[in-house]
Amino acid sequence: MKKTRLVNCIGFDDCPFERDFKGDVEIVGTVWADLRLDGILMGKVRKDGINSTERIASLVKGSKFFQHAGLIMLQGIALAGFNVIDAWRLHSLLDMPVLIVSRRQPDMKAIKKALFTRIPGGRKKWDLIKKMGPMEKCHGCFVQRAGLDFEEALAVVERFSIYGNIPEPLRIAHLIAGAMVYGTSTGRV
Repeated sequence: MKKTRLVNCIGFDDCPFERDFKGDVEIVGTVWADLRLDGILMGKVRKDGINSTERIASLVKGSKFFQHAGLIMLQGIALAGFNVIDAWRLHSLLDMPVLIVSRRQPDMKAIKKALFTRIPGGRKKWDLIKKMGPMEKCHGCFVQRAGLDFEEALAVVERFSIYGNIPEPLRIAHLIAGAMVYGTSTGRV
């Protein structure tokens, strides 16, 4: 893979939703050509569902940005609650690396408990999370990766982390997602 392709990426985050919400949750993908915001992708995934991997792949492949994208960046391994993304499958479907970013180390015991006690198909979702291995500290945040090594992940995070520890594609996706629901951007990424 060419390292130069890693600066053309799409960062995804989900819109906020109420805890008791049922149905589809909007997701936002911000498309970047190096440090320039180049476009926006929008779609929906089922809350606590199983369609996030295929939905992201479909959004990206069906967009005019697919030819130039070189990396998918995700704000966590799940969208819309526990709609867990199979990062290795997404990597395979799109033939591009996937970088999962989190501000802090997740509480894996609490996640496992929630998956096993409250979420249909929780055991399979837990297996997808475990398959990614532990999160790695990386330039002020934590990452998991499919299809790129740690040095490449570090270079991407450093390149895109301009106004804090979270890369711009995810920070901007988060701001847009919040504004879509509340009319204004909210909270920290």
